Amino acid sequence: MAETGHALALVRGVSWGPDGPLLSLTTDDGPSRLPLSAGLWLRFRVESGADVVARYCLGYSTVQGPVDSEHFPCPTGVAAERGYQCGSCFARDGFRFMHDFHRSGIAPAGLKAYMAQPHWLYVATFADGTTKVGTASQRSKWSRLAEQGAMTAQYVARANNGSVVRVLEDAVSKELGLTQLVRGTAKFASLLSPRPEAQLQSGNQAGAAVVRDFLHTLTLDGFSTCTETWERSAYANAVASTGQRIAYPQPLDSGGHGMRLHSMIGGYALVTVDNAEAAFLADLSALKGHKISFGAYTTAIPALQESLF
Repeated sequence: MAETGHALALVRGVSWGPDGPLLSLTTDDGPSRLPLSAGLWLRFRVESGADVVARYCLGYSTVQGPVDSEHFPCPTGVAAERGYQCGSCFARDGFRFMHDFHRSGIAPAGLKAYMAQPHWLYVATFADGTTKVGTASQRSKWSRLAEQGAMTAQYVARANNGSVVRVLEDAVSKELGLTQLVRGTAKFASLLSPRPEAQLQSGNQAGAAVVRDFLHTLTLDGFSTCTETWERSAYANAVASTGQRIAYPQPLDSGGHGMRLHSMIGGYALVTVDNAEAAFLADLSALKGHKISFGAYTTAIPALQESLF
């Protein structure tokens, strides 16, 4: 049976804005955002049971232009079929053309306007030293890297539009071997024992320099190289610092949880729980697609871990 007793909210994920991270939710009253500020106690229960789907559809978005988009919840509230959408919502989503637009040129008018704004090519490094190449629109220039959980990053090029920046990204991946994807499980594992900050910065700067040198050899129009450092939020410093961390002791796809937030990078939080002095690393992005209810819940510490305290 499903867990009930309080109003349920569907978690859309962790996003970042100028004031810090937010937990985006869809409730019966509409969309809401909970600021994930330092010192906040998050107490909630995750809906689970035989009649509860593994992950709910998060709906779809329409795009009106460079900065304007509108999100709609799934009309039927069904399970996600691909990623975090059902087939019907995926077909309606205005952003679904984005990843192939630089090859096909096919997109709704709103997305074409979105892609027409300046875009940035970046080189980001994560806690284990893994480095990737990626892109961000002018609108999400800073927040894109914050949401990905980058430890350090450099912007290496400014492109006139989204099509040019995607061509650059593909060229860098093909010729230099830089990945475009670092999985969330790998990011979480690396944050259990981050490498020293100076080492990560040095590796990132070296990688960015190689990418800039390569970009200078291209004959493609519509972009210019740049040297600009992305500034990580100070709220991330504690979880990004070196040292061994303990993984949060309970899965976040079921049960009750109570955690006090201390620091966040991307969707990963350094937290404490009731009756335990140790800090834990929790992957709050794992709540995406689940329904939760807020209440006076606590985290159960397994007996083996209790002995460590």
